[in-house]
Amino acid sequence: MGMLATFSVAAQTPKKTTVSSSKTLARPKLVVGIVVDQMRYDYLYRYYDKYVEGGLKRFMNEGFNCRNNHYSYALTVTAAGHASIYTGSVPAINGIIGNEWYDQNAAKGVYCVEDSTVKTIGSTNVSVGKMSPKNLLTSTVTDQLRIATNFRSKTIGVAIKDRGSILPAGHTANASYWFDSNTGNWVTSTFYMNDLPQWAKDYNAKKMPSEYLKKGWQLLNPIEQYTQSTPDDVAWEGKLPGAKKPVFPFELAGFAGDVFGTVTSTPWGNTITKEMAIEAIKGEKLGKGADTDFLVVSFSSPDKIGHMAGPNSVEQEDDYLKLDREFAELFSFLDSWTGKGNYTVFLTADHGVVDVPGFAREHKLPAGLASRTVLGDIVKKALEENFGKGDFIKGNDNNQLYLDHALLKQKKINITNVYEVVREALLPVDGIADVINLSDMGRAPLNTYQLELYKNNVNAKRSGDIQIVTQPGWFYGTSTGTSHGTPYNYDTQVPFVLYGWGINKGETLRRTSVSDIASTISSLLHILPPSGNIGNPVEEALKK
Repeated sequence: MGMLATFSVAAQTPKKTTVSSSKTLARPKLVVGIVVDQMRYDYLYRYYDKYVEGGLKRFMNEGFNCRNNHYSYALTVTAAGHASIYTGSVPAINGIIGNEWYDQNAAKGVYCVEDSTVKTIGSTNVSVGKMSPKNLLTSTVTDQLRIATNFRSKTIGVAIKDRGSILPAGHTANASYWFDSNTGNWVTSTFYMNDLPQWAKDYNAKKMPSEYLKKGWQLLNPIEQYTQSTPDDVAWEGKLPGAKKPVFPFELAGFAGDVFGTVTSTPWGNTITKEMAIEAIKGEKLGKGADTDFLVVSFSSPDKIGHMAGPNSVEQEDDYLKLDREFAELFSFLDSWTGKGNYTVFLTADHGVVDVPGFAREHKLPAGLASRTVLGDIVKKALEENFGKGDFIKGNDNNQLYLDHALLKQKKINITNVYEVVREALLPVDGIADVINLSDMGRAPLNTYQLELYKNNVNAKRSGDIQIVTQPGWFYGTSTGTSHGTPYNYDTQVPFVLYGWGINKGETLRRTSVSDIASTISSLLHILPPSGNIGNPVEEALKK
């Protein structure tokens, strides 16, 4: 009886167990990745005193700043940069070795995001939309977020340049939009959808590029306040299409086949990019769901302005002062949309830029211009003198020579012989630093630092046979404007700053790599890094 009573009491008063309450993994509502095309690192500080509080200063004063951030490959151009940022990789792995390259098998040039199997959506311009990420050989951090949430997360890309939108958004993006300078519309391709969403149609219907074309380009401030720039009219400065002189103010004109191209070569290009980005956030309700969404946006106009006028011009100073204000408006919108502190933003660039040679020479700095035509003639003459008549060079992209392998085999000439002839012919030329045999990098004559950068650029199926290396301050171009695409500091060092959800306040001067960006964001989101990732998280930037 006693035992029964004991059992009965136990049955009526079950043992209390502790069950841990399930908690959703903490993540930001929205990640916004910003790339500024041709933002050299020093632009963060060159115009610092003139920036508003809510724009670039917000990154530097509220976020984490990697002040010694570099590309870890040599050929610093737009497509390669955007791919490296979001894949956490290098061209040797992700395959995007340049904006273009030569396909030996197909015997033709290839554009980085070309895709003849898809069609334009949003424009009557049939060629502008034949684009997709199919040439990108690895996944992106945006792909990995989509996979991690079983594709519930949304990813949207926005940029004037197709490659600036398509490559960062990745293979699994919900949508990627770029600008058609012929019609003034934002477009996409059938890779993503068969019709533009209504919000995109509505924005296109506003015809904002037409409005900005009418406004022209006026300076934000009185010209005497542009103290970080050269005089407004210098001999080495290029000018906008239709302009008689590179002098403010500019009237803007459209041209047949490229009606709105001029707009994208002014700060108005940043304005329409910001507007489209905000419309995408609102139209797709990014940051409003249960899972983290990702907006990738690239501001292409600074590159167009920089190529034209150079980094020391009034044009570029005015561009960055206005871009700073565009950022302030974007961040203010995000504060109201998701709530301050509920989103994460990072900023970087796809490459830097070299000072205009004319500017450099005026100040007694080493610089100059190389001529592809002159170098080509020297190479052709040397090869024919040594090996007889023949078209030995099939392609020339990214300062690389693609040799005719079939012809070499027929003449029983090996690549090393050709390389030695080319190197001997080109080394005496002003501005040429060295010539590399890309098929035998182990014996390349370069210093250890640069050799690593060039190795990271070589993709066995897409790179050429011989690499021509220019000296610091030299590039292929004309007497006005400037360029990029080298392994030198002015091209490799770019910003990497973050702020918002999960980000510490502070900075580091230790060397970080652009390849670390995707790994850092992957760690923030607790997802697998991209398939070709070689970077490491910037631990100091992330809250534990």
